[in-house]
Amino acid sequence: MIELDRLYADVEPTKRRNINEKFRPAKTSPFWLWVADRFFYGMLENRFYAFRYKGAENFYNRNENAPTIMFAPHSNWWDGIVGYHICNRIFKKEIRLMVEELNRFPLLRRGGAFSVNKKSPQASMQALNYSIDILSNLNNILYIFPQGIINPPNYRPIEFQTGLVYIAQKAVKRYGAVNLMPVAVNYFFLRDNRPEVLVEIGKSIYLDEYKIDRKEYTHYLAAELEKLCDSQFDDIRHARFAGYETLFQQKLKWYRRIEQRLKNVELPKSGV
Repeated sequence: MIELDRLYADVEPTKRRNINEKFRPAKTSPFWLWVADRFFYGMLENRFYAFRYKGAENFYNRNENAPTIMFAPHSNWWDGIVGYHICNRIFKKEIRLMVEELNRFPLLRRGGAFSVNKKSPQASMQALNYSIDILSNLNNILYIFPQGIINPPNYRPIEFQTGLVYIAQKAVKRYGAVNLMPVAVNYFFLRDNRPEVLVEIGKSIYLDEYKIDRKEYTHYLAAELEKLCDSQFDDIRHARFAGYETLFQQKLKWYRRIEQRLKNVELPKSGV
């Protein structure tokens, strides 16, 4: 049985287990992307009542001539699958997702994942350099969890490791600029017996200067993501859902349809 106080570790899995994982790049193809698209979509439909998103205009208003990096909080296993749908289903781009211990889920490479070994800074360098290389293709979106570890839902404060800014700096130096886009993701029960995925895409942060203080800019990006996540949470808890679009929404189960019908039945007054 899993002990609740051990669900969240402060140390990355590859570092904690002292694993030397061989670097594996993403290995996509039209056929495998077709398979991954339907497989991941089916997984979400099976577990969630709906997938809703807002802020798509922020993506379309970004500088299309610069590579794009999206960064999001990481609270559970579904975050990568959600990121896949944001990039591939909604924006019709290919996700490139950094995954620890990819040897345990090798098929994720076919969907755009690549491995990272965080045993040491030197071990992770290959993944960081690969991240910079793949940004040369503007059809790719690099999707990152800069906290580096899985944290509890809505964990505060949001703190980043410096990998995101390292990649951004090198990308700016090589390509001239980069779009940095915060993404808020939450999972809520909203009047249904299954949870919903709620995504909000923040405004693009356009970076065209690589001579920046890495730690200072890391704190800045973490604060921007925290601000977006807090704003989304505040909207949801006050039932402000204006602007959300729907990627999918399940049909009501038969017993929920009966429940809805019964709510519309006017019972005769007893006369008492």
